[in-house]
Amino acid sequence: MNTKLKLIIMNFLQFAVWGAYLTSMGRYLSEVGLSGEIGAFYSMQGVVSLFMPALMGIVADRWIPAQRLLGLCHGVAGSLMIGAHIYCQSVGTPDFSILFCLYTLSVAFYMPTLALSNSVAYTAIEKAGLDIVKVFPPIRVFGTVGFICCMLLVSALQIENLSTQFLVSGVTSLVLLMYSFLLPSCPTSRGVGGKGLVDALGLRAFQLFKQRKMALFFIFSMLLGVCLQITNAFANPYLGAFGGIEAYADAFGVKYSNVLISLSQMSETLCILIIPFALRKFGIRNVMLIAMSAWVLRFGLLGLGNPGSGVWLLLLSMIVYGVAFDFFNVSGSLFVDNETDSSIRSSAQGLFMIMTNGIGATIGSYGAQAVISHFVPALPRLEEGMYYDTASAEALLTGWSYSWYTFSLYAVVVAISFALLFKYNSTEKVTR
Repeated sequence: MNTKLKLIIMNFLQFAVWGAYLTSMGRYLSEVGLSGEIGAFYSMQGVVSLFMPALMGIVADRWIPAQRLLGLCHGVAGSLMIGAHIYCQSVGTPDFSILFCLYTLSVAFYMPTLALSNSVAYTAIEKAGLDIVKVFPPIRVFGTVGFICCMLLVSALQIENLSTQFLVSGVTSLVLLMYSFLLPSCPTSRGVGGKGLVDALGLRAFQLFKQRKMALFFIFSMLLGVCLQITNAFANPYLGAFGGIEAYADAFGVKYSNVLISLSQMSETLCILIIPFALRKFGIRNVMLIAMSAWVLRFGLLGLGNPGSGVWLLLLSMIVYGVAFDFFNVSGSLFVDNETDSSIRSSAQGLFMIMTNGIGATIGSYGAQAVISHFVPALPRLEEGMYYDTASAEALLTGWSYSWYTFSLYAVVVAISFALLFKYNSTEKVTR
């Protein structure tokens, strides 16, 4: 099996694990009476990303080869996710604290694998003498394909509102654990650097903040990371809310919301492939600005659309998501790899994860929950075949629209600030 094929399978499984529950967990939590805790669940992906990716990056750089650590983390994360499903099935209506604990421990070991899988891919591509910027995006696109396949599987099995989605995720993680033994070896760097505490602990990646260019990049990565989990957490509950309105109850986007949302990931598959061209043509600064503009449209179009006559606006929102996510997340990862020494590759990728999926996503999840709780009225759950009255339905839709507009305005402010402050020379392209 050649290197590219090995990495393609790794990326497929890596993101299939996430796709099983990331966009549908909010629907399940609403179903079991935990709608007010959606923000807390999604924010934990950010909280654990404050330290776990960096910690595991240090371990991978210094002691355990990245491909081995990748498998170990998936083994623990998958077992805990299966445990969450078994618990939910045994009690029917899960207790928040127990489910939250199992979920938190699982994602604590899953989140570092996002950076570790990048490190494995970059190392393998480099050892094969290939151009990372040209070769990695077509490989990474299969991660999005894996995410989509698991999303569609969950939707086809009609388990979007069941804990079985956790079981699918956990089993996929265990498959990746076994597959990790076939991945290319990634050398550690025990002998690199001096004998000081910083080198001993592998913390040199944090010295990147001494460079104004990198400091600004990481700060704006954090600010843009606020947007990452908002639609993952709330797009499905948002579409589900239309089920209580008679005019939209039978709409395809309400009944099969995961299928509609999966168009976002399908858009990713195309956008990933144009990243090498975009980076060389426009440079990282302009690519990041394009991503920020796409986030403005992503949220704004959700606020304007509906599953009925306004479904085309929702479709446009799904399409621009590919630009919003990939031009920021994938390009940012490539930029960090290009700007850092190979001896701190895993640590630097972990630092990028801290700023985006850690600090940024944590603020975004809690902030989004606060905004939605403020604007969206807490209406009672309806029995099957019942619908909200006109006044309640109007208040519900208006609240959701105001929430999406608030998120869109935030993206506007970040984009303008970035354009004014980040002066990275546009002729300095990512060329490694």
